[in-house]
Amino acid sequence: MKKREYYSIRTGKNPNTNKLSLEVTNRLIRDIYLDFIKQGYFDEYFGFTCVDLDFIPGKLGEAVEAKVFRALKKDHLYPFKDRFLEYSEDDLFDVIEFLFDCVSKPISGEYHSWNNCGMHWEKFDKREGEKLFSSLINEILIDYSDGFQLNKDGEILVEGEDGLKEIFDAEIKTDDPENIDNRIQSAIKRFRYHRSSIDERKNSVRELFDVLEYLKSKTRNILFKKDESDLFNIANNFGIRHHNPNQKTDYNESIWLSWMFYFCLSTIDTYIKLSEKYDEK
Repeated sequence: MKKREYYSIRTGKNPNTNKLSLEVTNRLIRDIYLDFIKQGYFDEYFGFTCVDLDFIPGKLGEAVEAKVFRALKKDHLYPFKDRFLEYSEDDLFDVIEFLFDCVSKPISGEYHSWNNCGMHWEKFDKREGEKLFSSLINEILIDYSDGFQLNKDGEILVEGEDGLKEIFDAEIKTDDPENIDNRIQSAIKRFRYHRSSIDERKNSVRELFDVLEYLKSKTRNILFKKDESDLFNIANNFGIRHHNPNQKTDYNESIWLSWMFYFCLSTIDTYIKLSEKYDEK
């Protein structure tokens, strides 16, 4: 079915188009989970019940609740279907990431007709299950609070600020992944972590400036010398890279770190693209 905005949402008349509350988000995520249970997407890990053989354990074994506790270090989360509506934000995100690790698409098996027992799935596709689970979960998470995203690795990250989040998905690839690509992805992930601290965000910005420093040493005449000087003065004079008594520290770190992060990331992207054009000449 085609996804689109219907009349009252499109015209701004629907009162429920504001950001979703935690209560509503918990309920919507629970509905996705229950639907996946019915379709067998968690049978491989959680197991299932047969009318003849009772409980048939999956990869998590018979003591599923114990495995959940060992993984998440919380004793009030399982059984999921009964506890979803009680979750805090951190609880919900923990459970979503755990479910991502346990979801797989059922591919083939045998139908047990006795007393309408149902399918006994035997083969599963983990990656396809993860993709479908993530796509449905992200339709909800994008509208919750500031907006979040379950990425391909099963980690919930901040979606990004409007007008700027596209830079997260920009394909920045070079022939030097160790010094450039991997460092950029590490900085992005750290910056986008749920409730990342000021120090974590500062480290992300610092890592991006280190990448810029490296690019600067490898390329020539990409930016004017004064532009480069201004750029690195920001990092050096605002307590990002070096530590000395002359640095400015009386600024709103949350606001300025976000600005420096996006600015630095987009500058790296520009550096690389301009460098490729120079190389083509």
